[in-house]
Amino acid sequence: MLKVIVADDEDLVRSSLRTILSSAPDVEVVAECADGNGVAEVVRLHRPHVVLLDIRMGDTDGITALRAITALPDPPAVCMLTTFDMDDYVRRALRLGAAGFLLKDVDPAYLIKAVHDLASGGVVLDPTVAARVVNAMTTGEREAEPARERLATLSDREREVVTLIGRGLSNAEIGRELHLSETTVKGYVSAVLGKIGASNRVQAALVAYRGGLIA
Repeated sequence: MLKVIVADDEDLVRSSLRTILSSAPDVEVVAECADGNGVAEVVRLHRPHVVLLDIRMGDTDGITALRAITALPDPPAVCMLTTFDMDDYVRRALRLGAAGFLLKDVDPAYLIKAVHDLASGGVVLDPTVAARVVNAMTTGEREAEPARERLATLSDREREVVTLIGRGLSNAEIGRELHLSETTVKGYVSAVLGKIGASNRVQAALVAYRGGLIA
């Protein structure tokens, strides 16, 4: 059973996420938090696999809570719940080790899949948030040449894969786009990350952006 904690200062958001996640037979919402205060302690007590954390809430914002969670021994995967006007918060959350970014009105099926992906060590980027996440990691300069040099080591197919990663597509979605099996896509993703020196999909998306694969 995958254990999830939902932390958001809006009752309606927490209720909606709990209802969606409770519909999955192998997911359990073990606790909820209405503000950032004490989230880390709740995580320590319940030891969830995934925390869905509002990026800005209450007196203690999500960034402060994220910092406290990631300081715990063996911390869970933390996915930030965001909106379209949070670029500074996104940048800070990425630096602190957030494993995903989802919109609060995320599609129910996508949310359940995202929790499974996060629990298994994956990085989740809602396709509608992906470009803003990448933009939040830039400093005003694309650092194009180093990125292009990394991308030059990829095959044509690998370049297609990293472009789709940059657009926020999951392995299954990339497979449908390129008419490949999900297992084959996983192999390509692993190869791409190794060749360009990226430790996760967020970093791969950043290289694709800086290298000009994503407008």
